[in-house]
Amino acid sequence: MLAAVLLPGCTSYYLQAVTGQAALMRTREPLEQVLADPATPAPVRRQLLVVDAALLFARLALGLPPTSSYRHYADLRRPYVVWNVFAAPEFSLQPREWCYPVAGCTAYRGWFAEDKARAAAAGLAARGYDVFIGGVAAYSTLGWFADPVLNTMLGEDETGLAGLLFHELAHQKVYVPGDTLFNEGFATLVEEEGTRRWLGSRRDQAGLCAFQARQSRRAVVLRIVGELRTALTAIYASSAPVDQRRRERTAAFDQARASYATLRAGWPAPPWFDGWFAPGLNNARLVALSSYEDYVPAFRALLARDGGDLPRFYASVAGLGKLEAEARGLALQDLLQEDLLQAAADLSGAPASGKCP
Repeated sequence: MLAAVLLPGCTSYYLQAVTGQAALMRTREPLEQVLADPATPAPVRRQLLVVDAALLFARLALGLPPTSSYRHYADLRRPYVVWNVFAAPEFSLQPREWCYPVAGCTAYRGWFAEDKARAAAAGLAARGYDVFIGGVAAYSTLGWFADPVLNTMLGEDETGLAGLLFHELAHQKVYVPGDTLFNEGFATLVEEEGTRRWLGSRRDQAGLCAFQARQSRRAVVLRIVGELRTALTAIYASSAPVDQRRRERTAAFDQARASYATLRAGWPAPPWFDGWFAPGLNNARLVALSSYEDYVPAFRALLARDGGDLPRFYASVAGLGKLEAEARGLALQDLLQEDLLQAAADLSGAPASGKCP
């Protein structure tokens, strides 16, 4: 409420954020109460038990902070808790940013109501921006509130639920105000590594193979996205007339879709990544993908440099977070180069014999 008073130009936005968070907190019930209720559906009960096991694993095996979060459950009776709006200029991959108290600046603005998110996106589109609206299953209040488990988090399988918890808890471990790429890259790497260790601890070989297959496909699809971004960067930097750049931009998006379609044709079963290339693919959609993916390889290289030791890794990440933005960016670029060199070395070596088909 104080933010709404101090920033009167943003009053309507902050009021919806305050009321949305308050409604969420009012809806929650203690987990033990939900588990004891005979009316609780069996799938919900099963996944809430997974939450308890994943939180214990996160604290003991991953070194993530003990938390008062995820001890309650809230059924919001909608598919997403918030809808994030991303925007970027027609000829740029630099996102439009919004700045907030405490959290700093981010490449998106979240709305608790879908219609408000769509109205905000329409306003940005009318000003010439590319826009994208992404539904969000969970978000972290960075320990300011005891975040509940939400019905929106339970749509995935048990592995996805555990990974989502690891991701959100990572934000409570290290968070740099105003650096979306850093924060989401770190949390996504913790989700990835945490999920791998979680499945290994449960001796779930089938689950581990499925996870590794998804990660492998994801890496190939991300290469297509990377090629698209490289092509668009060249188009946007050119001095060609606007109409020509628009045609070239459209052709680049079409080429990316065609490359993905060819790739997907060789996959007889999920996981697929159709949503990444759906109609409406634009600069803002690429911004949303970048927010979560760009620095994951850098953090992967940092974890390898620290010998896979998570406490050392967290200390290294915290050290990066204390750097000035420019120095932090240069350090992450160096780590990206390390990851590329390691990937090249892996490709040149003998194939691993693993237990997955």
